[in-house]
Amino acid sequence: MPARTAFLSAGRAVILTWGWKRAAIAFIAGAVSALAMAPFNAWPILFVTIPVALWLIDGAGAGRLGGIPAAALSGWWFGFGYFVAGLYWIGYAFLVDAQTFAWLLPVAVAGLPAFLALFMAFGFALARAIWTRDASRILAFAAAVTMSEWLRGHILTGFPWNLFGYALAEPLALAQITSLIGIWGLTFLTLAIFASPAVLIDERVLTRRPIYRPWLPLLVSFALLLGMGGYGAWRLNDHPTRLVPKVKLRLMQPNLQQDVRFNYSAKKAVMEKYLSLSDRATGPQSTGVRDATILIWPESAFPFFLVREPDVLAQIAEFLPPTTTLITGSVRPPDSPPGVKVTQAYNSIYAIDHDGSVLSVYDKLHLVPFGEYLPFQDVMEKLGFVQLTKVIGGFIAGERRHTMEIPGAPHVLPLICYEVAFSGAIVPPGERPGWIVNLTNDGWFGISTGPYQHLQQARLRAIEEGLPIVRVANTGISAVIDPFGRYVARLELGHEGVLDSALPAAISPTLFSRIGDVPLAVLLALSLLYVLRRRAVTRNV
Repeated sequence: MPARTAFLSAGRAVILTWGWKRAAIAFIAGAVSALAMAPFNAWPILFVTIPVALWLIDGAGAGRLGGIPAAALSGWWFGFGYFVAGLYWIGYAFLVDAQTFAWLLPVAVAGLPAFLALFMAFGFALARAIWTRDASRILAFAAAVTMSEWLRGHILTGFPWNLFGYALAEPLALAQITSLIGIWGLTFLTLAIFASPAVLIDERVLTRRPIYRPWLPLLVSFALLLGMGGYGAWRLNDHPTRLVPKVKLRLMQPNLQQDVRFNYSAKKAVMEKYLSLSDRATGPQSTGVRDATILIWPESAFPFFLVREPDVLAQIAEFLPPTTTLITGSVRPPDSPPGVKVTQAYNSIYAIDHDGSVLSVYDKLHLVPFGEYLPFQDVMEKLGFVQLTKVIGGFIAGERRHTMEIPGAPHVLPLICYEVAFSGAIVPPGERPGWIVNLTNDGWFGISTGPYQHLQQARLRAIEEGLPIVRVANTGISAVIDPFGRYVARLELGHEGVLDSALPAAISPTLFSRIGDVPLAVLLALSLLYVLRRRAVTRNV
C-alpha cells in the first residue's frame, strides 16, 4: 500500500530529524495548523499537522534529560509558526498611525508569537515528561497542551485567542458540544482526535494485549467526531430559534477609518453619518430608525467624550423616536470637578433614551495590553512608549461586570471587544441576562482574518452560555447570533450599512454555564491517571 508506506516513512523521518530541519518541520506544521481557524476552517489539515507534533515529541527522547528540553524547543517552534500565521493581523494596528508605531511592527508580528510560543513549549515539555510508548501518549499530549493553553488564557490577564478547540467551530453541529464542556473541553477533544493518526506508524508495542491495533485510536476519533456531529445535529434540529416579542434591533455599521474615529475635528461628519445611516430604509416597508426599539452603535463610537458634548446628546434626543433606546460605545471621562484635565478614561457602553438621558453605563473590565494600557504604565511612558489608543496614563478598568436594564427588553450583558473571548468568565454570578451585546472596533485590523476569528469566539460564547449575542462592529462583522450559534442576521466585513433583526430568546442555562470547567477537570484527571498507569506498566514490561 503506497499511501501507508509513505505515511510510515514520513513519520519516521520526522522522529529521526534533528537540528535546523527539525525546527523547520515544527514551524511549518504550526503555521499550517492556523488554516484550521476562521475564516478558512480547514480543520481536516490537523489530521496531518498534529501527528507531526507527536512525532517531534517521540523523537525528542534521544536528547538529554529524557528529551524534555528538545521537546520544549520543538514545541516553541511549532507554537511560533502557529501564532505567526494565526495572529499576523495584529500588525495592521501598528500601521494605523505608521509614523508613530510602524517601528514596533516586528515586535507585534514576531515578538508576541515568540512569547506565546513559550506556552506551547511548556505543553510539549510536560507531555514529554509523562510520555508513554503506546497509544496512551495521545492523551498525554492532549492533556499537557490543553493545560498549557489554559495557562495562556489566564496568565498576565490571559490571551485565549485561537485555542485549538475553535477548529471545530465549523460545521456548527460539531460546536454544540461546548454547551456541555466549553471551549477548553473541546480543545482537549480536538487535540486528542487529531493526534490519533500518529500511532499508525507504530509497529508492535509491548502492552497487555499480544497484538496492538494502531488503527484503533483513529477509529475512536472518527466515532467521536460522528457522535459530536450527531448530538449537534439533534440539538440544532430540536431547538429552532425563538424570538423575543416586540423587540426590534437595528445595528449600525459605519465602516469608518481609524483616523476619522479619533479625530475631534471630524465630530460633525461622524454624527451626520451615524444619524443618516441609522435612519436608512432597508426595504419598501422600512421607516428607518422608527422600526427599531433598540438602536446599537459600535465600540468607542465618537472622537470625543459623549457626556461632555451636550449638543450631541441633544441631536441624539431629537433623532430617537419615543420607543427607541440607543446602546452605544464611547470613551468616558472619570468623575472629576469641571476644568480638571482628563488624563485617563474608561472604555464604556451607554444606554441612552429618547430624551438624551443616560439610563446606565458599563465600563470595560478586561483591558487590552499595549492597546488600552501599558504594563508598568508609568515607567514605560517615561521611556517614551504609548499604547495604541494614545490615552496618557492608559484606560481605567471598570470595577465589575454587570447587566444593564433596557426598556422593553430583557436585561442585557454588555461586553466590549475581546472581553467576549474569555470562556466561563463573562456572566456575573447571580445576574444571568436575557442576551449579550458585544460592541467592538475591529477596524484596527483591516480586511484580515482577525475579525473572523473574533466573530468565531463570540459564536462559541453564545453556545456555551445558551444566550443570544448581538455583535456590532465598526467595520464588521456585525451579527445577531442565537443561543445555538446560528446567524439570525449578519453584515459582512468592510461594508457600511444597517442590519434589522428580531432578538433571539435565551434558553435554559446550559450544563457548561452551570458547572463551568468541571468536565474539563474530569477529562484531564482521568487522562493523566490513565497515562501514568500506562507509563508504569510499560516501564515494568
